[in-house]
Amino acid sequence: MSAPLPDNADPLARYSRQTLFPYIGREGQQRLAASRALVVGCGALGSVIANTLARAGVGHLRIVDRDFLELHNLQRQVLFDEQDVAAGLPKAVAAAAKLRTINSSIEVEPVVADLTHENVLSLVDGAQVIVDGTDNFETRFLLNDAALKQNIPWIYGGAIGAEGQMRVILPGETACLRCMMEDAPPPGTTATCDTAGILGPTIGVIASLESMEAIKILAGRRDAVNRALVMIDLWSNTTRQIKLDALREGGGCATCRGEEYLWLSGERGGQPVVLCGRNAVQISPPSGERIPLDALAERLSAAGRVTRNGYLLRLHVDQYVLTVFADGRAIISGTDDPAAAKTLYSRYIGA
Repeated sequence: MSAPLPDNADPLARYSRQTLFPYIGREGQQRLAASRALVVGCGALGSVIANTLARAGVGHLRIVDRDFLELHNLQRQVLFDEQDVAAGLPKAVAAAAKLRTINSSIEVEPVVADLTHENVLSLVDGAQVIVDGTDNFETRFLLNDAALKQNIPWIYGGAIGAEGQMRVILPGETACLRCMMEDAPPPGTTATCDTAGILGPTIGVIASLESMEAIKILAGRRDAVNRALVMIDLWSNTTRQIKLDALREGGGCATCRGEEYLWLSGERGGQPVVLCGRNAVQISPPSGERIPLDALAERLSAAGRVTRNGYLLRLHVDQYVLTVFADGRAIISGTDDPAAAKTLYSRYIGA
């Protein structure tokens, strides 16, 4: 059992080294304590971001993640350990438990869910900044729609191999994600963890840049926000910053100028998602109805080996593992073919 923290009349004492920085100070720290941030995805980028923001004293952290922990995550996902993997915990739950031991003075709200056009507005509600810890452009375009519609700043980040990108999107002020690209890249046209790998230091750098911009926004220092696209290659030791003002000023973006929210309306997206580096596919049923895991475990017991905890159920059958969440989602491990994954879902879980 850890020793109790010493009594201290100053609630900001733990942030003394941060408040010494003149552009934060006590006023900025008080703003952080009263602020609310949404971190979407708590894998590689998201775990570093959540850890940094919690230690910085962001008053309320909502962490949304759809996935569970596996051993290979530990190479770069800094909030987790082998005990979390052994427990088979969802990432959001494990992250929240760890963050509460790091900073008990803040609120951490874990949400085990897939971000969809049906729930995104409720999940971004109240947030003063949205920070991207995802690994796919479909979710990022959905975040872009929601952030622009609700006028919430959001921070895009991505990393692959030794390369990474980061950009702050301020609704009404900067070019949005759709200004940069009209649509999500087609499957197979961009590098993934499967093809290019990922190095832990790359994650640390990009996540730290995202966290710094979030702290600026939440501390009331919007004037200091970097509005350029930052591109870094840690292997070749190169850094570039690209100004994108002309993209917005050109006036051609249907989202910025025309308030066309294709992902938020559900017209785009919603397909099976191939998970990066996992040989796995996520299937999300359209109904969104919750599944009674106890009853499902009993029904599947004749089909293969079933294990479960309070958050999810696993069916081991042939070379596949079906991990089913209470919201009806399933991650089908053992294939990266969406059609095969849908067939397995229909066979064992239902149409």
